[in-house]
Amino acid sequence: MNFVPPGLPTGRERRLSLPIDLFVRQRLLDVEAPRFTVLDLFAGAGGFSLGFQAAGAKLVGAVEIDDWAVETLEANHPHCSKVVKADLRAVSDNDLKEWFGKPSVIIGGPPCQGFSHANNAARGSNKDPRNSLFREFIRVADVLQPDAILMENVPGLLKRTADDHQSVISIIEAEFKRIGFHAYVQVLKAQDYGIPQIRPRLFVLGLRAGTTKPFPMPTHFPDASPGLFGTELLPLLSLWDAISDLPHVEPRGGAEDLEQAGEAQNDYQRMLRAGSTRVFNHTSMRHSQRLIERFSKLKWGESSADAPEEHAAFRRGAPGTLSEKQYDQNNRRLFPDRPCHTLPASFYANFVHPFLHRNFTPREGARIQSFPDWYRFSGKPTVVSTRLLSREGRSEELHLCQYNQIGNAVPPLLAYHLATHLREMLGT
Repeated sequence: MNFVPPGLPTGRERRLSLPIDLFVRQRLLDVEAPRFTVLDLFAGAGGFSLGFQAAGAKLVGAVEIDDWAVETLEANHPHCSKVVKADLRAVSDNDLKEWFGKPSVIIGGPPCQGFSHANNAARGSNKDPRNSLFREFIRVADVLQPDAILMENVPGLLKRTADDHQSVISIIEAEFKRIGFHAYVQVLKAQDYGIPQIRPRLFVLGLRAGTTKPFPMPTHFPDASPGLFGTELLPLLSLWDAISDLPHVEPRGGAEDLEQAGEAQNDYQRMLRAGSTRVFNHTSMRHSQRLIERFSKLKWGESSADAPEEHAAFRRGAPGTLSEKQYDQNNRRLFPDRPCHTLPASFYANFVHPFLHRNFTPREGARIQSFPDWYRFSGKPTVVSTRLLSREGRSEELHLCQYNQIGNAVPPLLAYHLATHLREMLGT
């Protein structure tokens, strides 16, 4: 059954400038568009790919190194011509040509941890090998010669410099130009395109011919005010607009496979139900009773740092002794009537449900990211700290868990808007 908190509607009706059947699985599987094909590099869980498929693209390939993310890709993109589990640096030019031919568009989000504000160690330094992976994106584009390329990254990349003090974005633009593309750089806000999340992301678009309008116009606006050129924008979607119809899951509850609950309350929910009668990955974290009690004391906008002292966290390894560390950004109870904050890869510890005394489930995160309910994420919900696994040499356990896959993804709905606009520019 649906969870209906007192005093708040189950979900305010929101108009979408999109077809409700956008993410219906059979519609995506029936796509046959040989003139508009896409290759996804550093594909992760496939959110970027899914948005392009919704816009009518044929997915001719995906390259991803992580075991669990590859399982997710294969399960949800059965008509992808070829999913390759590999380090892109180890894939030869000849293999690229043999496997993928000449796609219309190459998309991808090279790992950005070294450029992210969340990473304080070796930030922006080329000594971090992850920072050089954008050059692999360039290499593939140079080898396969698509009509367009589209790279996604964190906005912080605009402020990063290489070891020679040259800005990273100027290096990327120069590389785009070197292989025959005009480069266009812009930060897009996911909430401006109907995603219920404040999520700014940097996109670098490469086109063979120049254009004056490289990126799609926004469709949503905080006050639903008239847009540019007299176009009417829609009101932003809220967190509660996204998740209010999901099955009720208490702390420590839920399951990997649940029956859909009740009726959808708005168009966004109807679009993401996409004809599915099941809900996947809707499992709650196994919180301790003390943590549940701490959450119960938090009001909207408050975090664990605001909890009364008697409910504060204990020092690790010293039960009964209060911790001296307070993390203001951890376990913040979000407002239901506002867009969600940006979902990071570790969002299982960042946010508290607006009404229930627990963190988000993976499925709630997937809804906030605009994944349809039939899209099932493989692997465990969470894993042991990657720092601990690395320190103990347990590299075989270093995988992207469900939360990581969801938090790292390009929102499919944002990808759809990008793909639709790009398809119009390419005339395919």
